[in-house]
Amino acid sequence: MNLILPTKGHLLVAEPSILNDPSFNRSVILLADHTVKGSLGFILNKPTEFFLGDFIPEITDQFPIYNGGPVETDNLYFIHSVPHLIEGSEEIACGIYWGGDFDKVVDLIKTGKVSINDVQFFLGYSGWDEQQLEQELEDQTWVVVENQQGDKIIGPCCSSLWREVLLELGESYAVWSNAPENPHYN
Repeated sequence: MNLILPTKGHLLVAEPSILNDPSFNRSVILLADHTVKGSLGFILNKPTEFFLGDFIPEITDQFPIYNGGPVETDNLYFIHSVPHLIEGSEEIACGIYWGGDFDKVVDLIKTGKVSINDVQFFLGYSGWDEQQLEQELEDQTWVVVENQQGDKIIGPCCSSLWREVLLELGESYAVWSNAPENPHYN
């Protein structure tokens, strides 16, 4: 049972029981928005095989693109920690922002004014309609946790993030942190 209510800036951690959903199995999602009308977030720990330069050839730095979720996967989104450099950003929480002037972001990357630790890119996002996330929380699909890392959560993310968060959740989750991704390998 969740003791923390979902709020912008909190993390949704997939319960170990989500096995048959390739989008959300072992996912850690940053909630970028949460209202009575619905919720939106980005999966932090599922890198794709793409880099920003695959979409914008003049970008030579290796900015990885993450799978943000199963909604609008043909669109590129980003979160960042430099609102003073990117106009039109919306604050999520803890020094984390999303959106803003995409052309400005590209220019800042090309001129070396922002780094891989300042901005993170996603194909698609994770979205929930009105009351859908609340129902999934009731069904114990997710655990809501506070983002303890603040804006340090932006940047290259390792696949072990889910495991690390589970270990922080305590003894009842620790056993799942070492379980194989495919239970048939156990």
